Amino acid sequence: MADVFKLKVVTPERIFYEGEAGMVELSTTEGDIGVYANHIPMTAIVAPGVLKIHEGSQVRKAALHAGFIQVLAEEITIMAEVVEWPDEIDIKRAEEARVRAERRLKDNQTEIDVLRAKMALRRALTRLSARQ
Repeated sequence: MADVFKLKVVTPERIFYEGEAGMVELSTTEGDIGVYANHIPMTAIVAPGVLKIHEGSQVRKAALHAGFIQVLAEEITIMAEVVEWPDEIDIKRAEEARVRAERRLKDNQTEIDVLRAKMALRRALTRLSARQ
């Protein structure tokens, strides 16, 4: 049996996930990472992306939008602003947000609007990817 670690994913509203995993994959501001048990200790800033939790032969996906990850040898904690299971995502709303953000980026009105539109687009694409 492969080594496992304790994984806890928390948001301000709830404990999203608590259990054992063999690997976790997610996006950080430095790029995508995959973490196994006995990884060197580290912290990183989470970027919007699909969180993949490897539980034995199964992989559970969730839309992870922002937060921090703390990696210890036998325990990983993800403190997230927002994280959603695929069945919690309103696909119509996510698609509308994608279209709205793409329209704002095309209009390119002000620098602040561009940054907000890019982040909104990334969140929408993350939600849509998690549903696939």
